[in-house]
Amino acid sequence: MFTYPKEYDVIVVGAGHAGVEAALAAARIGCQTLLLTTNVDTIGQMSCNPAIGGSAKGHLVREIDALGGEMGRNTDLTGLQFRVLNRSKGPAIRATRVQCDKKAYQFRLKWVCERQANLDVKQGQTVSIEAENQVVKAVTTATGVRYTGKTVIITTGTFLHGLMHIGKDKQHGGRSGEAPSIGLSESLRILGIELRRLKTGTPPRLLKRSIDFSRLEAQGGDSPIPYFSQWPLEEFHVEQTGNCEAQISFPQGSVLEKIGGQLNCYLTKTTARTKEIVRDNLHLSPMYSGEIEGVGPRYCPSIEDKMVKFAEKETHQIFLEPEGVATDEIYINGLSTCLPFEVQIQLVRSVVGCENAEIIRPAYAVEYDYSPPTQILPTLETKACEGLFLAGQINGTSGYEEAAAQGLMAGINAARKCQGKPLIVLGRNQAYIGVLIDDLVNLGTNEPYRMFTSRSEFRLLLRHDNADTRLSAIGHEIGLLPSRHFSLFTAKRDQIDAEVRRLESTRVGRDTLAQMLRRPEVSYEQLPDQNRFLSMPVKESVEIEIKYEGYITRQLIEVGRAEKTNGKTVPDQFDYMSVTGLSREARQKLSTIRPLTLGQASRISGVSPADIGLLAVWIKRFPTRAKSQESAGDCFSGCNNPSQDAEQ
Repeated sequence: MFTYPKEYDVIVVGAGHAGVEAALAAARIGCQTLLLTTNVDTIGQMSCNPAIGGSAKGHLVREIDALGGEMGRNTDLTGLQFRVLNRSKGPAIRATRVQCDKKAYQFRLKWVCERQANLDVKQGQTVSIEAENQVVKAVTTATGVRYTGKTVIITTGTFLHGLMHIGKDKQHGGRSGEAPSIGLSESLRILGIELRRLKTGTPPRLLKRSIDFSRLEAQGGDSPIPYFSQWPLEEFHVEQTGNCEAQISFPQGSVLEKIGGQLNCYLTKTTARTKEIVRDNLHLSPMYSGEIEGVGPRYCPSIEDKMVKFAEKETHQIFLEPEGVATDEIYINGLSTCLPFEVQIQLVRSVVGCENAEIIRPAYAVEYDYSPPTQILPTLETKACEGLFLAGQINGTSGYEEAAAQGLMAGINAARKCQGKPLIVLGRNQAYIGVLIDDLVNLGTNEPYRMFTSRSEFRLLLRHDNADTRLSAIGHEIGLLPSRHFSLFTAKRDQIDAEVRRLESTRVGRDTLAQMLRRPEVSYEQLPDQNRFLSMPVKESVEIEIKYEGYITRQLIEVGRAEKTNGKTVPDQFDYMSVTGLSREARQKLSTIRPLTLGQASRISGVSPADIGLLAVWIKRFPTRAKSQESAGDCFSGCNNPSQDAEQ
C-alpha cells in the first residue's frame, strides 16, 4: 500500500457529469481537490443520448450555469442544434434542448478539468473507502494507492456492480467496453449504506449513409440560437458582411463556428411490423424473462415496454440525431432495447427510412447498484458516514442534468465543510435543484428519478428565464460565480427593473404600456413605444413579469406561508420515538430520514399535518442547539465575506 504524499480537502470518485461539476466546484471555491476516474479519456462522456436539456432538465442546466457550474457553457460550445421546447405554451415550461457533439463535449470537459487550479486529475479505479469512527479518511485504488482526504464524493453512475444485457448474453461493465466497479459496493455496505438495483438502457447507433433521409421529416434548430449560458458574450465571434451588418454569430472556438451552422435532426416512426417483431420476441428480452433485477426508468421506456404498456398505439415517434461532426454515427432516439442483436437488426429495419440501416453499436441494458436517497441529508452528505457525499445516479436519478445538479451541490457542500462554513440547501421555492434534492431525501425512489416541471409547486417562480435572478447572488456569495459574470447579471437585473417601471408609468392614450402588454394577444415587440436597445433575454423577462404579475404574486404569497413552517428547525438529537401521539409510520420515517426542518418533515410520505402540529409543540420543549446544516437563506446571514474571490 502506497499513501500518496498529499492530503486533499475533497476527493471526487467518478468523472461523469456529477463528478466533473463536483470537482470543478470544490476547486473553484478554493479547496485542494482530486478527481479520480478509471479512465481519464472518458471524463464527461455522454453514455446515452448526446443531448442536454429539455423540459425541466433545461431548467436545471440554467440553474447550474447561474450558480457558476460548467454544463451550460460546455453545451453552448459543443452543441450541434439548439431548440426551445414548449415555446407556444406558458413560460413555466419553456426550456432549451441542445443536441451536442459527444466527443467535443467530452474532450472539452477533460481539458477544463486538466487546466483548473486546485484540481488534480488522476486515473485509478477506487475499490474501497476508509473511515474511522464513521468519519471518512481516505480512498484506495485497485493498484494499492491510498489517497487521504477530509471529504469524499462518490459519483459512480452506472458502474457500481454494473451488469450489461443483450438478450441472454451478459457482460460485467458500467458502459459498453468499460469495466464495472466491484469492490466499492461492499465498502459502502460496510459503512452502513444500503444498496439496491436499478436498470437503464441505450438504443443502437446507426451508420448515417445507410439511412434514407428522403423519407424522414427534417427538424432544424431555432434562430436566434437559444444558448444555455447567461454569460456567453466574451466568447462570441461575429462574422460581418461588407455593409458591416452582423450575419452570423457563434461562440468563438465552438462546434457551430467550426461547421458554420446548425445540423438537422430527423423525425420518423415505428410501424406495425415493429410491434409484431417485439411481440414475437418478447420472451428473449431480459426484462421480461426475469434476468434483470433492477427497475427501469418509467419516463424513458424501452421499445419492449412501449409495445406492452401502450399496446393500443400502432406507431411510436422515433428521432434520428447526429452524434457529432467527426462521426457518422446516428442515435436512434426512442428505440432503447436489450433484445438479442439479431432481433435488433429486424427492429431497426422496421422503422420508416431505416429499411437498409446498418447498426454500428448494438443497444443494451445495464443494471447497477444505487443507494436509496433517504440515506442522505439535504446537503447530500450521508447520514451513515460523516464527510462522505453521494451525487448522481448512485442516488437513484436518471439523466446528465440531474446528475450534474447534484454534483455541483455536493462539491459546494464538501468544500464548505472543509472550510468550516455552513452548508447550502436550496429551497423548493428557489430552484429545481432544490426540488430534486428535496424529493430524493424525503420521498426516496425505487425507480430512476427524472425531473419534470410538474414536480414543483412553484414552477412559475422557477422559470428558465430567471435562473440568474434566483441563484447568481448565491453563486457569487459562495465564491463560485466569477465577479465579471455577476456584474453582467446585475446589469441585466437593473435593465429589467427599469423597463418594468417605464412600462408601468408610460401612457399611450388611456392605457399604460404595461396594461397593453397584459393583453394576451400583445407581445413586447408589438408595443408602440419599446426600448429597441434591450437584449432578447431582457425583453422576455420583462414581458413575463408584467403578463403574469398576478400569478407570480399569488405564488410568492404561497411561498411566504410555506417558509413559516420551513424555517422551524428540528434539533439534531430529537427523539421521535418519545413523541406520544405520533403514528408508528410517522415515527419510523422521521427517525430514518431525520428532517432538518418541519417543512422537510411535512413532505415525507406518511407524515400527516396532525403529526406536524404535534411535532411543533414538542420541539418548543426541546433544548435546541445550532445546526451545522442551514438553508441557503440562513447561510448567507453568517457568511457575507467569502474568503475566496470567485474571479477566474
